[in-house]
Amino acid sequence: MDQQTGIAENKQVVLDFYAAGERGDMDSCLALLADDVTWTNIGTTRFSGTYAGKQAVVEQLLGPLFGLLKEGIASTLESLVAEGDMVVALTRGRAETLDGRPYNNSYCQVMRIRNGQIAAVREYFDTALTNDVFGPG
Repeated sequence: MDQQTGIAENKQVVLDFYAAGERGDMDSCLALLADDVTWTNIGTTRFSGTYAGKQAVVEQLLGPLFGLLKEGIASTLESLVAEGDMVVALTRGRAETLDGRPYNNSYCQVMRIRNGQIAAVREYFDTALTNDVFGPG
């Protein structure tokens, strides 16, 4: 496989991840995460830190975050850039907390793709907004 083919395949993994999320298909989203994925949220919010392994991502990050939201986060993909095994996605998220507060954040997710799955994510976002909506870390 040449490098351009690999880049296109890596971008497709990320496109598939977001498409599954848009459909609300969490099973397909999770299937695209490697079992040993590392997910790092930057900053000092209650959701910041590194989550090692798919189970930790689900139980320590997604579960607590989505438990505070009415319907999860609806993401809009704005841009996708890839080189080698890295794919960078710029997205906007829309959500509402259980008590009716909007949580509309912007994200930059830097993902490393390995064997057709997302092996690592480093997520940058407006941490001041996150702390304002959910309380400090």
